[in-house]
Amino acid sequence: MRRVLLDTNIVLDFLLQRQPFVTEAEVLWQIIKNGEIQGYVSATTLTNIFYITRKSKGVEMAKQDISEILSVMEVCTVDRNILEIALSANLTDFEDAVQVACAMDENLYGIITRDRQDFAGANLPIFSPSEFLQLLAEENKNKGDN
Repeated sequence: MRRVLLDTNIVLDFLLQRQPFVTEAEVLWQIIKNGEIQGYVSATTLTNIFYITRKSKGVEMAKQDISEILSVMEVCTVDRNILEIALSANLTDFEDAVQVACAMDENLYGIITRDRQDFAGANLPIFSPSEFLQLLAEENKNKGDN
């Protein structure tokens, strides 16, 4: 089973129904919920999501959103080691470097994001939602051909 980290923007696309990105985010959410892949987020993603959704939806809805994420996704720990790895990474954005460090620490297959360019220099595969969904479709087709 593929194990992937979802970037904050993908989770926000789903929770905030952001157009035109929500469709792919919903498909990803559903395949994670169905157990076809295992989804991860970093602990820092949850705090960022709460902060952002609280502003637009209120505290109670933001708490519900976090609860929904916790019911579907695994959470990567962000500790001193992860932060030190992120600091030494060859990425310009520290938040993205933390996510890469989390994904590498968990031996994840890759990261799904709409901002692939922000992850340039990462040492693991970086996919757009459409690229990852295409990869899954091809894998499922190949399984059916065997």
